[in-house]
Amino acid sequence: MWFFAIPGYLFPAPSVIWAEMVENAGMIWGHTLATTRTVALGFIASIVISLPLAVAITSSPLMANTIYPFLVLTQSIPKVALAPILVVVMGANELPRVVITFLVAFFPLVLATAAGLQSVPAELIELGRACRASRWKELIRIRLPYAVPFVFSGLKAAVTLSVVGAVVAEFVNADRGLGYLIVTSTAFFEVALAWAALIVLSVLGIVLFQIVAVVEHVLFPWSAGKT
Repeated sequence: MWFFAIPGYLFPAPSVIWAEMVENAGMIWGHTLATTRTVALGFIASIVISLPLAVAITSSPLMANTIYPFLVLTQSIPKVALAPILVVVMGANELPRVVITFLVAFFPLVLATAAGLQSVPAELIELGRACRASRWKELIRIRLPYAVPFVFSGLKAAVTLSVVGAVVAEFVNADRGLGYLIVTSTAFFEVALAWAALIVLSVLGIVLFQIVAVVEHVLFPWSAGKT
Protein backbone atom coordinates (compact mmCIF):
# COMPACT_ATOMS: atom_id res chain seq x y z
CA MET A 1 0.00 0.00 0.00
CA TRP A 2 1.78 3.10 -1.28
CA PHE A 3 -0.05 5.58 1.00
CA PHE A 4 1.37 4.02 4.16
CA ALA A 5 4.58 2.85 2.47
CA ILE A 6 3.77 -0.79 3.31
CA PRO A 7 5.50 -3.28 0.99
CA GLY A 8 3.13 -5.07 -1.32
CA TYR A 9 4.46 -8.48 -0.33
CA LEU A 10 3.27 -7.81 3.25
CA PHE A 11 -0.07 -6.12 2.66
CA PRO A 12 -1.10 -5.68 -0.99
CA ALA A 13 -3.29 -2.74 -1.92
CA PRO A 14 -7.06 -3.42 -1.84
CA SER A 15 -7.14 -3.01 -5.62
CA VAL A 16 -4.53 -5.78 -5.98
CA ILE A 17 -6.45 -8.07 -3.63
CA TRP A 18 -9.69 -7.39 -5.54
CA ALA A 19 -8.00 -8.08 -8.87
CA GLU A 20 -6.62 -11.36 -7.51
CA MET A 21 -10.06 -12.30 -6.22
CA VAL A 22 -11.70 -11.61 -9.59
CA GLU A 23 -8.98 -13.41 -11.53
CA ASN A 24 -9.25 -16.53 -9.36
CA ALA A 25 -12.99 -16.35 -8.70
CA GLY A 26 -13.67 -19.89 -9.89
CA MET A 27 -10.94 -21.43 -7.78
CA ILE A 28 -11.89 -19.40 -4.70
CA TRP A 29 -15.52 -20.42 -5.14
CA GLY A 30 -14.56 -24.11 -5.18
CA HIS A 31 -12.52 -23.72 -2.00
CA THR A 32 -15.37 -21.76 -0.41
CA LEU A 33 -17.83 -24.58 -1.11
CA ALA A 34 -15.44 -27.09 0.47
CA THR A 35 -15.08 -25.00 3.63
CA THR A 36 -18.82 -24.34 3.77
CA ARG A 37 -19.50 -28.08 3.63
CA THR A 38 -17.17 -28.74 6.56
CA VAL A 39 -18.68 -25.85 8.51
CA ALA A 40 -22.22 -27.08 7.86
CA LEU A 41 -21.47 -30.67 8.90
CA GLY A 42 -19.66 -29.60 12.06
CA PHE A 43 -22.39 -27.11 12.95
CA ILE A 44 -25.17 -29.65 12.43
CA ALA A 45 -23.26 -32.16 14.57
CA SER A 46 -22.92 -29.55 17.32
CA ILE A 47 -26.69 -28.97 17.30
CA VAL A 48 -27.56 -32.66 17.33
CA ILE A 49 -25.23 -33.38 20.26
CA SER A 50 -25.38 -30.14 22.24
CA LEU A 51 -29.15 -29.93 22.77
CA PRO A 52 -29.52 -33.40 24.36
CA LEU A 53 -26.38 -32.73 26.44
CA ALA A 54 -27.85 -29.49 27.74
CA VAL A 55 -31.11 -31.26 28.64
CA ALA A 56 -29.14 -33.98 30.45
CA ILE A 57 -27.06 -31.41 32.35
CA THR A 58 -30.15 -29.59 33.59
CA SER A 59 -32.03 -32.77 34.48
CA SER A 60 -30.18 -33.29 37.77
CA PRO A 61 -27.12 -32.07 39.72
CA LEU A 62 -25.63 -35.56 39.40
CA MET A 63 -25.76 -35.42 35.60
CA ALA A 64 -24.31 -31.91 35.62
CA ASN A 65 -21.40 -32.94 37.85
CA THR A 66 -20.77 -35.96 35.63
CA ILE A 67 -20.92 -34.26 32.23
CA TYR A 68 -19.36 -30.85 32.88
CA PRO A 69 -15.82 -32.16 33.58
CA PHE A 70 -15.77 -33.96 30.23
CA LEU A 71 -17.00 -30.83 28.46
CA VAL A 72 -14.28 -28.75 30.06
CA LEU A 73 -11.71 -31.41 29.12
CA THR A 74 -12.70 -31.19 25.44
CA GLN A 75 -12.13 -27.43 25.52
CA SER A 76 -8.81 -27.57 27.37
CA ILE A 77 -7.17 -29.54 24.55
CA PRO A 78 -5.66 -27.26 21.86
CA LYS A 79 -7.43 -28.09 18.62
CA VAL A 80 -4.32 -27.44 16.53
CA ALA A 81 -2.49 -30.09 18.56
CA LEU A 82 -5.42 -32.50 18.38
CA ALA A 83 -5.94 -32.24 14.62
CA PRO A 84 -2.84 -34.23 13.53
CA ILE A 85 -3.73 -37.00 15.98
CA LEU A 86 -7.26 -37.20 14.59
CA VAL A 87 -5.83 -37.47 11.08
CA VAL A 88 -3.80 -40.50 12.16
CA VAL A 89 -6.77 -42.09 13.95
CA MET A 90 -9.52 -41.29 11.43
CA GLY A 91 -7.59 -41.00 8.19
CA ALA A 92 -6.75 -38.15 5.84
CA ASN A 93 -10.34 -37.42 4.87
CA GLU A 94 -13.06 -34.94 5.80
CA LEU A 95 -14.05 -36.63 9.06
CA PRO A 96 -11.20 -35.16 11.19
CA ARG A 97 -12.06 -31.69 9.90
CA VAL A 98 -15.71 -32.13 10.82
CA VAL A 99 -14.77 -33.41 14.29
CA ILE A 100 -12.48 -30.43 14.93
CA THR A 101 -15.21 -28.06 13.74
CA PHE A 102 -17.69 -29.74 16.06
CA LEU A 103 -15.33 -29.58 19.05
CA VAL A 104 -14.78 -25.87 18.55
CA ALA A 105 -18.47 -25.05 18.06
CA PHE A 106 -20.50 -27.18 20.44
CA PHE A 107 -19.33 -25.90 23.85
CA PRO A 108 -20.95 -22.42 23.75
CA LEU A 109 -24.16 -23.97 22.45
CA VAL A 110 -24.30 -26.40 25.36
CA LEU A 111 -23.68 -23.63 27.89
CA ALA A 112 -26.22 -21.26 26.34
CA THR A 113 -28.94 -23.92 26.10
CA ALA A 114 -28.32 -25.15 29.63
CA ALA A 115 -28.49 -21.58 30.92
CA GLY A 116 -31.79 -21.06 29.12
CA LEU A 117 -33.31 -24.26 30.48
CA GLN A 118 -32.27 -23.33 34.01
CA SER A 119 -33.46 -19.72 33.82
CA VAL A 120 -37.17 -20.53 33.72
CA PRO A 121 -38.95 -18.71 36.59
CA ALA A 122 -39.81 -21.02 39.46
CA GLU A 123 -43.43 -19.86 39.29
CA LEU A 124 -43.83 -21.35 35.80
CA ILE A 125 -42.36 -24.66 36.92
CA GLU A 126 -44.65 -24.75 39.96
CA LEU A 127 -47.65 -23.93 37.76
CA GLY A 128 -46.79 -26.79 35.40
CA ARG A 129 -46.43 -29.23 38.26
CA ALA A 130 -49.71 -28.01 39.77
CA CYS A 131 -51.31 -28.93 36.45
CA ARG A 132 -49.67 -32.37 36.75
CA ALA A 133 -47.37 -31.86 33.79
CA SER A 134 -44.87 -34.65 33.33
CA ARG A 135 -41.13 -33.95 33.09
CA TRP A 136 -41.40 -34.36 29.32
CA LYS A 137 -44.29 -31.87 29.00
CA GLU A 138 -42.48 -29.49 31.34
CA LEU A 139 -39.46 -29.62 29.04
CA ILE A 140 -41.39 -29.23 25.78
CA ARG A 141 -44.01 -26.69 26.83
CA ILE A 142 -42.20 -24.60 29.44
CA ARG A 143 -38.42 -24.93 29.49
CA LEU A 144 -37.61 -25.14 25.76
CA PRO A 145 -39.86 -22.22 24.69
CA TYR A 146 -38.38 -20.08 27.45
CA ALA A 147 -34.85 -21.10 26.42
CA VAL A 148 -35.27 -20.22 22.72
CA PRO A 149 -33.45 -16.83 22.97
CA PHE A 150 -30.57 -18.51 24.79
CA VAL A 151 -30.42 -21.32 22.23
CA PHE A 152 -30.16 -18.89 19.33
CA SER A 153 -27.48 -16.90 21.13
CA GLY A 154 -25.53 -20.15 21.34
CA LEU A 155 -26.27 -20.96 17.70
CA LYS A 156 -24.92 -17.59 16.55
CA ALA A 157 -21.73 -18.15 18.50
CA ALA A 158 -21.46 -21.75 17.32
CA VAL A 159 -21.87 -20.98 13.62
CA THR A 160 -19.10 -18.38 13.65
CA LEU A 161 -16.83 -20.66 15.67
CA SER A 162 -17.56 -23.42 13.15
CA VAL A 163 -15.80 -21.32 10.52
CA VAL A 164 -12.80 -20.98 12.83
CA GLY A 165 -12.75 -24.70 13.53
CA ALA A 166 -12.98 -25.62 9.85
CA VAL A 167 -10.06 -23.36 8.96
CA VAL A 168 -7.92 -24.71 11.80
CA ALA A 169 -8.61 -28.23 10.58
CA GLU A 170 -7.80 -27.28 6.98
CA PHE A 171 -4.46 -25.87 8.07
CA VAL A 172 -3.51 -29.37 9.23
CA ASN A 173 -5.27 -31.75 6.86
CA ALA A 174 -6.92 -30.70 3.60
CA ASP A 175 -6.45 -30.66 -0.13
CA ARG A 176 -9.09 -27.98 -0.64
CA GLY A 177 -10.84 -25.27 1.34
CA LEU A 178 -10.10 -21.65 2.19
CA GLY A 179 -7.74 -22.60 5.01
CA TYR A 180 -5.81 -24.82 2.62
CA LEU A 181 -5.77 -21.98 0.07
CA ILE A 182 -4.30 -19.58 2.65
CA VAL A 183 -1.56 -22.06 3.57
CA THR A 184 -0.58 -22.83 -0.01
CA SER A 185 -0.77 -19.18 -1.08
CA THR A 186 1.53 -17.97 1.67
CA ALA A 187 3.92 -20.86 1.00
CA PHE A 188 4.36 -19.54 -2.54
CA PHE A 189 4.32 -15.88 -1.43
CA GLU A 190 1.01 -15.22 -3.18
CA VAL A 191 0.01 -12.83 -0.42
CA ALA A 192 -2.78 -11.12 -2.35
CA LEU A 193 -4.52 -14.46 -2.93
CA ALA A 194 -4.17 -15.31 0.76
CA TRP A 195 -5.76 -11.98 1.72
CA ALA A 196 -8.55 -12.63 -0.77
CA ALA A 197 -9.25 -16.00 0.85
CA LEU A 198 -9.22 -14.35 4.28
CA ILE A 199 -11.77 -11.76 3.17
CA VAL A 200 -14.02 -14.49 1.77
CA LEU A 201 -13.75 -16.33 5.09
CA SER A 202 -14.85 -13.22 6.95
CA VAL A 203 -17.80 -12.75 4.61
CA LEU A 204 -18.72 -16.43 5.03
CA GLY A 205 -18.83 -16.04 8.81
CA ILE A 206 -21.00 -12.93 8.55
CA VAL A 207 -23.40 -14.58 6.09
CA LEU A 208 -23.82 -17.70 8.25
CA PHE A 209 -24.42 -15.55 11.34
CA GLN A 210 -27.11 -13.61 9.50
CA ILE A 211 -28.74 -16.81 8.26
CA VAL A 212 -29.16 -17.98 11.87
CA ALA A 213 -30.52 -14.54 12.80
CA VAL A 214 -33.05 -14.67 9.93
CA VAL A 215 -34.18 -18.16 10.93
CA GLU A 216 -34.74 -16.93 14.47
CA HIS A 217 -36.66 -13.89 13.24
CA VAL A 218 -38.88 -15.97 10.93
CA LEU A 219 -39.57 -18.92 13.22
CA PHE A 220 -39.48 -17.17 16.60
CA PRO A 221 -40.16 -13.46 16.02
CA TRP A 222 -40.96 -12.96 19.71
CA SER A 223 -37.45 -14.18 20.56
CA ALA A 224 -35.39 -12.19 18.02
CA GLY A 225 -35.54 -8.96 20.02
CA LYS A 226 -34.17 -10.63 23.16
CA THR A 227 -30.85 -11.88 21.71
